[in-house]
Amino acid sequence: MREVESRTGTDGTGRVVVIGGGIAGLAAAHRLLDAGRQVTVLEASDRIGGKLLPGEIAGARVDFGAESMLARRPEAVALAREVGLADRLQPPATATASIWTRGALRPMPKGHVMGVPGTASALSGVLSDEGLARIERDADLPRTEVGDDVAVGEYVAARLGREVVDRLVEPLLGGVYAGDAYRISMRSAVPQLYQAAQTHDSLTEAVREIQAKAAANQQTGPVFMGIEGGVGQLPLAVAESVRARGGEIVTGAPVTELRREEPTGWRVITGDRVLHADAVVVAVPAPAAAALLRAEAPEAAAELTGIEYASMALVTLAYRRADTDLPAGSGFLVPPVDGRTIKASTFASQKWGWIADENPDVIVLRTSVGRYGETEILERGDDHLVAVSRRDLAAATGLDAAPLETRVTRWTDGLPQYPVGHHARVARIREHIAKVPGLAVCGAQYDGVGIPACIASAYAAVDQIHGDLSRVEELTANPVQSLHGGAGE
Repeated sequence: MREVESRTGTDGTGRVVVIGGGIAGLAAAHRLLDAGRQVTVLEASDRIGGKLLPGEIAGARVDFGAESMLARRPEAVALAREVGLADRLQPPATATASIWTRGALRPMPKGHVMGVPGTASALSGVLSDEGLARIERDADLPRTEVGDDVAVGEYVAARLGREVVDRLVEPLLGGVYAGDAYRISMRSAVPQLYQAAQTHDSLTEAVREIQAKAAANQQTGPVFMGIEGGVGQLPLAVAESVRARGGEIVTGAPVTELRREEPTGWRVITGDRVLHADAVVVAVPAPAAAALLRAEAPEAAAELTGIEYASMALVTLAYRRADTDLPAGSGFLVPPVDGRTIKASTFASQKWGWIADENPDVIVLRTSVGRYGETEILERGDDHLVAVSRRDLAAATGLDAAPLETRVTRWTDGLPQYPVGHHARVARIREHIAKVPGLAVCGAQYDGVGIPACIASAYAAVDQIHGDLSRVEELTANPVQSLHGGAGE
């Protein structure tokens, strides 16, 4: 083993090893350098960026992972500006989406909070007359206690009927978590709704209060933001900034051992290298984090093993523009209750102006396949996933042309699940981690799966390394809601 690094004392400038080169780990490294620390990032795979993956299809620059970031939270947009991407930030060219349900593409309703309406009329056209009438009964029902936590689908169905959940809440939440609305925690996934439900007898009244507060705050500007060339450019730019300021990023470097060194340090082994550090930030998914922490934080590791993940695949298709005649808008969502294979489609060339500007003769679409518990479809070959995507696209939009090029990107165990009680599990993990000096964790499995949530988690981890737990405590108490970016997120 090569002893290649050593700690530099207790003056606040010692080395920190960040394990994981996704956006959370890179954001943590960037913030640590701001604080004057020496930083080494170790990434097990051969690339950085995690679920942010830029690429090309038929000559068009696209994302093969997440494609947009919430702009109403400051972290992601601010970081993009800090690393030189300010002039490449672009909002969606259209925010108009549809929902493919009951045999037709229907306009995505407005006036709802993650599919939960303030009035029955907000869902007119998407729900049946019976479903709309069921919403009206909410005002007359006795109060439904939410307790310490409750499943979004369970609570909403009890108040407004299953049709609201099955036709709107489920596809919206599924777009964020690839999960099951009847399992997903309202406290963790839709925290503003959970808070409002605690103080209102009527769910629709609670939604109207949320909407009124949002109107009073008069938030301006786009809800979501993209980056010219794809949001997959963000981790590349952050990594470039980290390296330019003296940080080290090593790919193909899985960590095989993480141990405390008395009195105050850490020993990190990757390959034939031994790194000594004052502190460690663990920014990898829950199973990998559990394996790393088993020796020094066994209780936290045990909790991490209980976090489940959903797998999914993104099918990207490029067509000649002359062969397509798509409906207007950014794409559509698909309720699972309708029995389709795809759960969403994004009309990427219509959603992002830079794709259309750079590739006027090409149209790029994406579909997503796979939800929590669905394994059979994802075991099929790429050709099969392309075929079922084309079949569903034809049924929804009439598109039956042959694509110029296709690509299937599989995200095995890509999205952590937030079931009822997730907030309590995260609190226990953080409580155990706080007992171990010089250790912090961050990533999508804790406080939100969106890009801003991952960055906020990283910043909280850096503060914890420096002895400030206030941001960790705030995030644990108030997770970051991860919204759906239109269609096919």
